[in-house]
Amino acid sequence: MMQRMKAICWILLLCPALASAQESRLVQWLRSENDSNYVEDLTRDLTVRVYGSRKYNYYDMHDRRVDEALLYRPNANNNVGVGFNYKFIGLNLGFNLPFINNDDDRFGKTKYLDLQTHLYTRKLVVDFYGQYYQGYYSSTTRRFFDNAISGRVEGIRPDIINTNIGLHGQYIFNDKRFSYRAAFLQNEYQKKSAGSPLVGAELFAWQMRGDSALVPADARKDGFYEGMPFTRSSNISLAINAGYAYTLVIAEHWFITGSLALAAGVNRSVLGFNDGNGKEHGLGWQLNSTFRFAAGYNSRKYYVGVHYVDISTRGGSPLPKTWQSFGAGNLRFSIVRRFALKKPLFGS
Repeated sequence: MMQRMKAICWILLLCPALASAQESRLVQWLRSENDSNYVEDLTRDLTVRVYGSRKYNYYDMHDRRVDEALLYRPNANNNVGVGFNYKFIGLNLGFNLPFINNDDDRFGKTKYLDLQTHLYTRKLVVDFYGQYYQGYYSSTTRRFFDNAISGRVEGIRPDIINTNIGLHGQYIFNDKRFSYRAAFLQNEYQKKSAGSPLVGAELFAWQMRGDSALVPADARKDGFYEGMPFTRSSNISLAINAGYAYTLVIAEHWFITGSLALAAGVNRSVLGFNDGNGKEHGLGWQLNSTFRFAAGYNSRKYYVGVHYVDISTRGGSPLPKTWQSFGAGNLRFSIVRRFALKKPLFGS
């Protein structure tokens, strides 16, 4: 008994040290060194930016039997903001300018909280989506930025509310020569063209709900979604993804970055009713895609460019030959200046 107690004490004493060693190895692994011939590390500089951005999401219903689709879009806003990056810390503050976003009379008013976060380390890219949107309009086009161009509005639904949460992660194989940070965080500088295979996984859950049926009775072809007056639709999915990313560098400073990842998995979807009819639910296949694009000018001190991230999910619904698409994204234009510091702001 005494020997067993001594063994337990030793384990308790060694566990914090082992955990610290594990954490140290993990941090070191995430901080892998770049090939300086391809990527210049500027994370110890103070990176300051001004930017304009537009976040959004969308929800589509499709019925192959009647060759019909219903497309819902929020009245997304344009924001301007300022931000900075230093070492592992980054902060952006965006502001809504009412004199720019003055189209509520046409597209309806959307209230939202959009907490998209994109974390770029050298070996991993992680996207987190946490969104709440209230107020949609039905559109006739498949453009995600419908109200930014010239879209036709079929109807306004201030009662529709979306809540969603998602996590998307990928491993970057060629982390020494390819940098996502250069294009999307602006705290590195890609000097030469390079690319990398990607592999990862993703988990998404979303719900759309309204006070009345999500499919208006007088707005669709007969038989669309079997005419069911469901007021709630939800989906939870798990998928495995793989893809490729590449940055083309032209004349040392001009660049174009693009990446595409495709994912396949399974989902569980549910249609709910307010009239006491219970629920329709089922299991189905899930097909997702994640697209990233950036282009502009990058150097040791300056960055000017546009960068765009879009996640699109497609999953079968409980009804035969129907599916639902849900997606989210962010378009941003940034002007960046980096400042070399004589002394670190904190730490070593």
